[in-house]
Amino acid sequence: MSAHPDARPAPGYAGDLTPQQAWDLLAADPDAILVDVRTDAEWRYVGVPDLRRLDRQAALVEWVSYPSGQPNPQFLTQVAATGAAPGDGRALVFLCRSGQRSVGAAQAATAAGFGPAYNVLEGFEGATGDDGHRGHEGWRAAGLPWVQP
Repeated sequence: MSAHPDARPAPGYAGDLTPQQAWDLLAADPDAILVDVRTDAEWRYVGVPDLRRLDRQAALVEWVSYPSGQPNPQFLTQVAATGAAPGDGRALVFLCRSGQRSVGAAQAATAAGFGPAYNVLEGFEGATGDDGHRGHEGWRAAGLPWVQP
């Protein structure tokens, strides 16, 4: 698939998408892969995107390993295990908590020849709001499907 026409340009990867644009890309392109790069603890306690309506599921690949906080040395190998391969042109949509870690993941995937690779702005639950809590923006706040494992 070619670059998403509405993606905001970004250095080192195909661009940034809003959560709704990410969902629309996944719905329109059956070969696109959503890669949730949060930690296992975040998946378990916060929830994960639910792609059952699209007849697939998000790939869960930690960018930073928990609890060490160190980069996942198997990241690119695990991305390849999703069925993507360098040079195959499959769109990869990277999602984290707030849209920060997923930038690094999209850059690393692009540098390794995967993609086009996109970052989801605001991530799964967004930045901390004025009330000190997350969840005011991002995938869940946009009303996109998700589940608590």
